[in-house]
Amino acid sequence: MIGVLVALALSALCAPPVIKWLGTRGFYVLALAPAGALIWVILNWPTAGEPPRVETIEWVPVLQMDIVTRFDTLSAILSVLILGVGALVLCYCARYFDDARPRVAVFGGEMIAFAAAMFGLVVSDNMLVLYVFWELTTVLSFMLVGFYGIRATARRAATQALLVTTAGGLAMLVGIIMLGERTGSYLLSDLLTSPPAAGVYVDTAVVLLLIGALSKSAIVPFHFWLPGAMAAPTPVSAYLHAAAMVKAGIYLIARLAPAFSETPSWHVTVVVLGMITMVLGGWRSLRELDLKLVLAFGTVSQLGFLAVLVGIGDANVAMAGMAMLVAHALFKASLFMVVGIIDHSTGTRDIRKLARLGQRLPVLALTAAVAGASMAGLPFTIGFVGKETAFASVWDSGAYLPWQSETIDIVLLVGSVITFAYTCRFLWGAFGRKVRATPSPAVANMHPPGAPFYFAPVVLAAAGVVAGLLSSQIGPLFEPYAETLPAYGHELEHLAMWHGFGLPVVFSIIVVVAGALLFLIVRQLRGQLFRYRPLLNADRIYDATLRGADTLSLMMTRNTQRGSLPITQGVILSTAIILPTAVLAWGGRNQLEWRGFDSAVQAVIGGIIAVSALAAIILRNRLAAALVVGLTGYGAGMLFALYGAPDLALTQFLVETLTLVIFVLVLRKLPAEPEPRHATGFKPLRALIGIAFGATLVVIGLFAAAARSEQPVQVDIPEAAYEFGHGANAVNVLLVDIRAWDTLGEVCVLIVAATGVASMVFRNRRFGAVPRVADAARLQSGTNGTDVDEPIPPDRTRWLLGSDFRDPRHRSMVLEATTRLIFPTMVVLSVYFFYAGHNAPGGGFAGGLTMGLALVLRYLAGGRYELGEALPVEPGRVLGAGLAISAGTAVTSMFLGAPVLSSAVFEITLPVLGDVKLVTALFFDLGIYLIVVGLVLDVLRSLGARLDVETSIADNQPMRIRADAEEVSR
Repeated sequence: MIGVLVALALSALCAPPVIKWLGTRGFYVLALAPAGALIWVILNWPTAGEPPRVETIEWVPVLQMDIVTRFDTLSAILSVLILGVGALVLCYCARYFDDARPRVAVFGGEMIAFAAAMFGLVVSDNMLVLYVFWELTTVLSFMLVGFYGIRATARRAATQALLVTTAGGLAMLVGIIMLGERTGSYLLSDLLTSPPAAGVYVDTAVVLLLIGALSKSAIVPFHFWLPGAMAAPTPVSAYLHAAAMVKAGIYLIARLAPAFSETPSWHVTVVVLGMITMVLGGWRSLRELDLKLVLAFGTVSQLGFLAVLVGIGDANVAMAGMAMLVAHALFKASLFMVVGIIDHSTGTRDIRKLARLGQRLPVLALTAAVAGASMAGLPFTIGFVGKETAFASVWDSGAYLPWQSETIDIVLLVGSVITFAYTCRFLWGAFGRKVRATPSPAVANMHPPGAPFYFAPVVLAAAGVVAGLLSSQIGPLFEPYAETLPAYGHELEHLAMWHGFGLPVVFSIIVVVAGALLFLIVRQLRGQLFRYRPLLNADRIYDATLRGADTLSLMMTRNTQRGSLPITQGVILSTAIILPTAVLAWGGRNQLEWRGFDSAVQAVIGGIIAVSALAAIILRNRLAAALVVGLTGYGAGMLFALYGAPDLALTQFLVETLTLVIFVLVLRKLPAEPEPRHATGFKPLRALIGIAFGATLVVIGLFAAAARSEQPVQVDIPEAAYEFGHGANAVNVLLVDIRAWDTLGEVCVLIVAATGVASMVFRNRRFGAVPRVADAARLQSGTNGTDVDEPIPPDRTRWLLGSDFRDPRHRSMVLEATTRLIFPTMVVLSVYFFYAGHNAPGGGFAGGLTMGLALVLRYLAGGRYELGEALPVEPGRVLGAGLAISAGTAVTSMFLGAPVLSSAVFEITLPVLGDVKLVTALFFDLGIYLIVVGLVLDVLRSLGARLDVETSIADNQPMRIRADAEEVSR
């Protein structure tokens, strides 16, 4: 199973180049991927009486996130639909699209990726992994539905489907966590084997799970997104909205039914809403004039029917549910493809513009009639077998009281009557004569489809008949799943085309007669029946909900975000003061653990920090205030060092220095002091808030220290760091091994921050690498071909050439000479910190900061051209390379047999060095090193070099500087 998933994922990656190379014929090649996976499913079909096939990959076992797949009968049934219909849809795409259509190559990859995600969903035994695949289908469906992104309808439909299904998925995730924590296991197999005892907690968790299922399968009240999704290309509708995505919710209901179908909340959430959906969706389909919308609302109706059958929790009803599950995928995918051929040939799907199409395309009409017969439940089709079995098994089901079962069956009968009526409406609307002696203009001017276009819908329609005729042979394949449910004293019924005369036959006759009459009545009285819009329309409710959310967010923003940074910070800090203080006052903690200074040096440093903080309030000069704020940071670093934390002290000093440089880069563009008209707020109040916030943190720390009752974990960290992380520096091992996930998230935040700063400075687009001396020398020759200055002598040293292009007023010979001496030392020191950090103070973060400070020194001494000489690489490439290396370490660890992002050791023998032991954390640290260097380079490029250019333009510098600025902008 995992091999199939990997193969499908690789096929999705290969899809775009295949389509670009072969054109739309490449879809035939792509169809081989799901077809090959289908062969694997058939060859490995679960055998009755034997345990299901299970495969496991350990991944974050502490969080129970192991990748566990389980292949049983229900998974196999869904896999056949996902892969078989998927292969046929890809063949259909070869004729549906043309080579000139944009995004077709990416579309092929998205379709195969969706097949992989759906296959992973139905074989996942770990509920958390199932949720990952669940959301992957949501994201991929968003991209597929929004294929025609230039159309407003496509964008709206994609966004609507994304919001609805994502909201349901989040509710489902909460339910998964609740059940997983209650049972102690996140495996579906464990949950179904030993379900937790019923109660309010379990009922709530089950309802949350079902919300996800209902939203995915478009059950009322989440049904409205599916008709809107018809803005997608027809292959998407034929696959996602007939055979794959909408079946995910039905699958989840069927999977959970053996354990939870007897809970009270289940009956209302699944059975009652399913019946409402069947009737409502069928009635809405009779209102539509677009063939695709007729099928879309019909799909909603059929999904309600399926939800009832798989949700009742009876073995015989479940057999009917499995038959209808297969039938629906076959006939609905075929009919969607038929509509696609009609639209492709005539340019319309409007019933009013199609007349005598069956006369022009008899093969297509026959295909639609056969698929429609299965949808209407006529004999010799798998749809007939499923419907007859449903009528018989629901009426006699022991899952409910007799009157309840009979009521459900009558509602299903009404829904089936409406299904027959909208099937007739579809066939008549698409292929009927409509009292016309000649074809309508759209039909008369159509271009006939080629024979390969018919292949996929014909195969699916024929499969519905073959499956019906062979139902007695196919039935035993479904029975192992049905046997997981109680039969309530009845023997398990076998699927068959004919069970003799009885109630199902009577119901089928009623369906045909009443359905035909309903079609005729609707046809004659359509103007009177559907003159007005329905009173309750889910689309309008959805729009009103979004408008309400927008209004509420604007109101909250208007009242909380008033555009004043001091006010916003004041509110945040005041909240952080009041809430913890109130909790401490009302809580049971009444002891403090007070410890004073260990030495006079600590008291002196603390006093300096306090005085510096107070000075920051009083000083009006911006630069002076920044310096005293930096002094508080350096004081904190000194305290770290005195308390025996060299890593924290080193990092604090480096970060504080770099932050101070960034402050200076920004402040040089601002006036030295704020103007009186810009003064805001009451400074004593700010000082009071700051002092109160500091006091609150101190009190919380004292209470936290007094609350400790066990031996602190710090005692065991050094030994664990060396044993599991293979490093003597516990701080670095914590960052790159034990909490590497946190570190990876933090560096992602750094990348976002760097990108945000650059985006705000550059405004319209990001620029590449900073300019180099060669660019300045080329511009120095003049934009009109005349030399302005003497060229640089060829024997001149290559150190700090960028300073020659600076204004002499801004040069410092002392700084330049010092830089020439210190820069190489800082580079070597940064490399030392990087390599030694796993066993000594340092690490990738400290090494990257040191290298960043070296770049800062080069920039301050030589200007923006010298920055380009120091590191002539685009910052985005450095950031991307660092992130790729850090994230790639996760995969490397897995291949080496270690958990994700944990240290794996491998030893190599080199000719000169001999035996060398390497830890994968070294490469993770390398990524951190590059990310920090890229961040500093991006900040210097934006807040330094870019602002230098704008200043030069604003100051009306000579022609050489102007040309330089224009070149950098280009």
